[in-house]
Amino acid sequence: MPATMQGETQPTVYRFKFGNFEVSTILDSKGIRDGLHPLYGANAPAAEVQALARENNIDPNRLEHPNIPTLVNTGKELILFDTGNGFLPRDYEALKTRMPMGNLAARLAQLGHKPEDVDVVVLTHGHPDHIGGLMDGDRPIYPNARYVFGAAEYDFWKKNEGVREARVFNQKLFMKICEPLAPRSSFIKPGDTVASGITAVDAFGHAPGLMAFHIESEGKRLMITADTFTQYVMAVQRPDWYFDMDDDKEKAVATRKRMLDMLAAERIFVASFHMPFPGLGWIDKTASGYRWVPHSYQLNL
Repeated sequence: MPATMQGETQPTVYRFKFGNFEVSTILDSKGIRDGLHPLYGANAPAAEVQALARENNIDPNRLEHPNIPTLVNTGKELILFDTGNGFLPRDYEALKTRMPMGNLAARLAQLGHKPEDVDVVVLTHGHPDHIGGLMDGDRPIYPNARYVFGAAEYDFWKKNEGVREARVFNQKLFMKICEPLAPRSSFIKPGDTVASGITAVDAFGHAPGLMAFHIESEGKRLMITADTFTQYVMAVQRPDWYFDMDDDKEKAVATRKRMLDMLAAERIFVASFHMPFPGLGWIDKTASGYRWVPHSYQLNL
């Protein structure tokens, strides 16, 4: 009797204790993209990009691109960082073939939460895969939440000045989705706190006002880096290589280098939106630069 193939499976939620907090990472969705170059390393030869991929045992021409929001339970508030794709592929023809549907709200249930339980939604920046899960049509998916935007990021999209051609649709999408939430929002700058132990960090570059968030509880430190690094080999081992979706490529390079230096030197644990699920690990300094070291069992002890 033949054995029937059942299709792939993979974990979609991971929760761990972090000081007095509980932190969860959630696989909202994932896409498979063709072509590492020039998506990465447009300022480098294609052969060099492909060689680095082979050295790290990954396909030189295809990559998995996960979207991983982070949920922090402080014991007082449930704080969600970014919202994934949501229903954007359903609602916008231009996105139907470019991104998968989001699953964040449904996967919250695996963690014992409903969207109504979320107290705060923090948007690290305004790109579609981070704001797409805010609304279902005209209805907020997190109806009881207050919202937190980076002031520089929000102002950039609202003023609509200097938006590059590739982001024209993004600007319209941001205003349609995010502007109605402004009366329920606060607008912060680097150094401001979202809640006790959660501080905004300047990560400008990939988006004009991209912010990372430093989490500290009982002496343990975690950095939610969002899209500071968008691939665990290309963006970490060669931070000087351009990433096509970075809005200010030179500033993004400088930010990657600064953040890599800090994370490695201070041994800060990392939660990253586009790293392989569960998106958790460390940055290690090497003789030639840096490398991503994924979490194994350290958080389970």
